[in-house]
Parts: sequence; structure tokens; C-alpha cells
Amino acid sequence: MAASQPAPARRTANDLKRGETATVCCLKDPQMALKLLEMGCIPGTQVRLAGRAPLGDPLMLVLGDEEYTLSLRVSEAVTIQLKD
Repeated sequence: MAASQPAPARRTANDLKRGETATVCCLKDPQMALKLLEMGCIPGTQVRLAGRAPLGDPLMLVLGDEEYTLSLRVSEAVTIQLKD
């Protein structure tokens, strides 16, 4: 009998490369979710990594077609899970 493999971890907004676009799947942290939802980070929204600060934190995400730019700490970005 083979041991079941754990499901691979979903990519997060922190995993994006500069200029890469992805779609928000869900928000991992319930406490952070309300804050992110209020800022427009809604499941189904396209996000693009616009850049990172020199030391990698914070990062800038552009949300949707509206060119709304959001600056997030890495600790916040890892709670945004992306669709495969």
C-alpha cells in the first residue's frame, strides 16, 4: 500500500516573479482576509507583481485592469493563494 502524498502547496503572491500575472484563488489567513478583501484582493481578481523593495519586502501588486497598486509585506502576500 502506497503512502498518500500531501497535496502540493499552492503558489502565493510572494512566489510571483516581477511582471508575472496570476489569479487569486483564495485567502489563507481568516484574520488577514478581511483586510485584503477591503483592499480589493478578491478571489478571481488578476494580480501582477510590479516590483519589490531592494531587500524583497514590501512588494507591489497591481490588481485587476484598474491598475490599482497595493503594497504588501511578504507576511501578507503569502496569505494570498493563486490558481494553478
